[in-house]
Amino acid sequence: ITDNLQRHPFLRLLMPLVGGIVYGDKYPYILPASLWIAVILLLIGAYILSRKYYALCKLYGVVVFLACFVLGGALVSLQLKQADHAFPNTEKSSAYQVVLTTKPEIKKNCILFHAVLRGEVLKDTLLYDFSEKTFLFYFPKDSAAYSLKRGDRLLVYARLSPPVNNGNPDEFDYARYLLRKGICGTAYVHAGHWRRIGCDDSSTFRQQASDCRDKMVARYRNMGFHGDELAVLSALTVGCKEELSEHVIETYSVAGASHVLALSGLHIGFISALLLFVLSPLWNRWRFLKPFLLLSVILSLWGFAFLTGLSSSVVRAVIMCSLWLLSALFPACQRLTLNTLGATAFLMLLFNPVWLFDVGFQLSFAAVTAILLLQPGLYGLLPVKNTALRKVWALITVSIAAQIGTVPLVMLYFSRFSTHFLLTNLWVIPLVSLIVYAAVVLLALTPFPGLQHFFAEMTEMLIRLQNTVLRWIEQLPLASIDHIRMDIREVFLFYFSLLLLCRAVTRRTATNVYIALSALLLCVSYHSYSFMADASRRSLVFYNVRGCPAVHCLTDNSYSWLVCTDSLSDITRLERALTPHWNRLRLKSPAVITGDYSAPDISVRNQIVFYAGKRICLLCDNRWRNRVADIPISIDYLYVSQGYKGGIKELVSLFEVGTVVIDSSVSDYYQERIINDCIRLGISYLSLSEKGSVRISL
Repeated sequence: ITDNLQRHPFLRLLMPLVGGIVYGDKYPYILPASLWIAVILLLIGAYILSRKYYALCKLYGVVVFLACFVLGGALVSLQLKQADHAFPNTEKSSAYQVVLTTKPEIKKNCILFHAVLRGEVLKDTLLYDFSEKTFLFYFPKDSAAYSLKRGDRLLVYARLSPPVNNGNPDEFDYARYLLRKGICGTAYVHAGHWRRIGCDDSSTFRQQASDCRDKMVARYRNMGFHGDELAVLSALTVGCKEELSEHVIETYSVAGASHVLALSGLHIGFISALLLFVLSPLWNRWRFLKPFLLLSVILSLWGFAFLTGLSSSVVRAVIMCSLWLLSALFPACQRLTLNTLGATAFLMLLFNPVWLFDVGFQLSFAAVTAILLLQPGLYGLLPVKNTALRKVWALITVSIAAQIGTVPLVMLYFSRFSTHFLLTNLWVIPLVSLIVYAAVVLLALTPFPGLQHFFAEMTEMLIRLQNTVLRWIEQLPLASIDHIRMDIREVFLFYFSLLLLCRAVTRRTATNVYIALSALLLCVSYHSYSFMADASRRSLVFYNVRGCPAVHCLTDNSYSWLVCTDSLSDITRLERALTPHWNRLRLKSPAVITGDYSAPDISVRNQIVFYAGKRICLLCDNRWRNRVADIPISIDYLYVSQGYKGGIKELVSLFEVGTVVIDSSVSDYYQERIINDCIRLGISYLSLSEKGSVRISL
């Protein structure tokens, strides 16, 4: 491993940079200019000493390592600092001037815009905010909001809130995600609480790229593409996935073809191969044209990256392809190595350090690294003489290597493994190449509408054929293994074991084999430990999912019950938020109870749950108001959710309450009223909006 690092200097620089980015993301810091000067002087001094005294070369390496670590942490801290906003202590709304910077995103219950905050308005005076922070503004679905577009300058009356998580176990860190995207907070603008005051026609470089992509999608639509065919063609050629329906995404995911919907090295490879095929006869005839033609190919690839919105996976692929094309001018250079990959990652992270946390960035680099390390060895296992079969074997080995490299990350983020990935890749990769080339021909035929229309029908037929075959693969037995759980430690142990196995294969010594087997044993042991530690225990859980009040009754095995209020309407929202946690506990899908229910271990009557010797009353309406009882009913947990309009004091004569649990759906006014009642009556309470999820072991 040390020798490999010596031969790949950019990998040596990349490791401390990545470590610094991870540290700076968790513990942000801003270094003063004096410390930066000290670091630079230390680097210069260590370099001079290492040149003069060879024994001090390692000292220079240590200093460079520390400098890269500090640089990575400082870069990501600076980027996170730009998303830092001083929110007022008051929860009152204020008037702000904002400019919408994106086109509308139509959500289920609202319309979402990214907007730049120009400043707060006080008594008709704009207190200009020169930092111009970005916020997410949600508007209700009405005709006025539908008329908004990017560039509109608005005067809004709303309350700005910092991004916060719900506090549920194993939930997606949405607040951190927004900060890494440079978004300071969110705001909901009620109907009638905004006014358009102008329009800003200027656009950023990325906005111009997005406009070009939208024009391409509109052109496809004018050619007659629609529905799933339009969505897949837009994703394959310009990276626009907004048109993709949920069933298409699920089909590609189960079949193991999701990677073709995300523009990456595969698509860049198709386009560069086409350009090289067209231009190579010219430089074969006139050798002096080769540098200029290669430069034109590189510029064309960067133009394509601009057209797709400059996503991290496309930028990574274009940088690598550009370095590969430049190396063609120097015959002594190797075309594609781990050092090239390290240089690409190093440059990308210097430009945008938070790309490190992007799932596409991680998957693309993991796939390419695995192909470089594993594919040559796999390809050499079976010598094939036939040219056609040799290409098929090469495609199979590339698919296997990429799958080995990405499967831990896929399990970590998506909890799924597609078992028929080889069959899928053997079918989808050649067909995707045809679709990409057909899209290029479609654009070239723009001056000939008749031919373009005919070719559009052929392209649509290819896409429909691809979707049909993938749906067939989706329906095959055991097409995917779902609800797999891996944590970040297991992912690191897997990659560490993989590197040691590669070392043992390339350098077959007893020591290397023992070390690799020990690493595998450590990986399996940790998985077994986490399997036992994460086992389900009998307990009650109150989750903090707004608008989805429910109590989860867990057993000591994989069975559980999710008791919901009668008013619960969006069970899928609750399941979507909690599926990662249920996967970790290896729970089967909970039995959902919304009314009266009776079983040996649990019963529900009139919204009162009896489980494991505990009584939980789900209070979501006014059914218990103005009622009295001779003997108060003992209730261990009174779960108050939206719909109840009274106070706790009114229920004292009916219930003997142990603890009041307040759902986050309850308005701030009623939460304060309920808390005050609990304090006066000496009843303990739990506010889910403050504490997040609450688990009570039984």
